[in-house]
Amino acid sequence: MEDKKALIYACAKELFSAKGFKETNISEITKKSGMAVGTFYNYYSSKEKLFMDIFLEENAKLKQLCFQSLDLTQPPIKVIGQMLMLNVEGMKSNPILREWYNKSVFEKLEQVYREENGVDAVAFLYDNFLELIAYWQEQGKIRKDIDGKMIMMVFAAVINVDTHKEEIGIEYFPELLNLMTELIMKGLDCSE
Repeated sequence: MEDKKALIYACAKELFSAKGFKETNISEITKKSGMAVGTFYNYYSSKEKLFMDIFLEENAKLKQLCFQSLDLTQPPIKVIGQMLMLNVEGMKSNPILREWYNKSVFEKLEQVYREENGVDAVAFLYDNFLELIAYWQEQGKIRKDIDGKMIMMVFAAVINVDTHKEEIGIEYFPELLNLMTELIMKGLDCSE
């Protein structure tokens, strides 16, 4: 049974990577995997659920890769700046993660995720870095009077700004992200 689910997952990942979320349909996924459409529904309730599972796995891999690339001996402002840059570059280079920037697609996917995991479930945006924030707070490197989860939501908001480039003005990017990060980190800094 798990082999069938893994095959559906692998075929869907390949199709989503090549064609994108909107252009891939369930019948293509099942045809590629050599299974009937009904078999798909034994494992996934919808194309959105399958895509979100793939997205979350790819996102977790990217966050882990980014985290491993960081020089944690640097001041928090440099680490966060580097992290945001690595994250944006990684998302843009991965066709699955690039769907984050397709507003109509990601709004639908986020809705599916929140319905399944709860309204406040956004841990996939920051899960690995909460410990780092707590460590910096303990070390007196960043403010302790702001909850670590709230700090992570501030960083999630910075990442989300990138999805609104056209509305804000594409000519302001990536300088806008760099400036926002710098200003936020100066506001969190305890070293001065």
